Amino acid sequence: MVGEVPVGLAQLLDERDIHRALSRFARIADAKRFDDLGEVFADDVTFDYGTGEDAHGIETLRELLRRHLEKCGGTQHLIGSVLVDVDGDRATSRAYVQARHQRTGDFVGPVFDSSGEYTDRWERRAEGWRIVRRDATWATNTGDPGILAMTAPS
Repeated sequence: MVGEVPVGLAQLLDERDIHRALSRFARIADAKRFDDLGEVFADDVTFDYGTGEDAHGIETLRELLRRHLEKCGGTQHLIGSVLVDVDGDRATSRAYVQARHQRTGDFVGPVFDSSGEYTDRWERRAEGWRIVRRDATWATNTGDPGILAMTAPS
């Protein structure tokens, strides 16, 4: 089978690519490299980040993440318990997310933690696997949500 990848191996490689893309998203968010979101999301992405309303486009997603993450200090998005189902050039993933947000300039102060799940629909595009739909559901939030809108203490 020179030049061909067996079907089972191809599916495992697709799952691996999707796992890696989810990890890339966490690192992009935590590094606040919002211009790199195109490495994970399609330009025409549709998403609901827990508001119950759909939003459209990667620029809208960039603005949402900037609005919430640029004002807080350090963050860490942990993604785990990932399930991926691949069907040809489409896939669905479900992954738990735990996100910690710290106050700007206060490394021992309060934090805001969110725990929930990302349900993502993926499509294989010319540039690779991209999320075309994300639904975030939040199970718990603890701490001070104002951290997401704070500036450095004076």
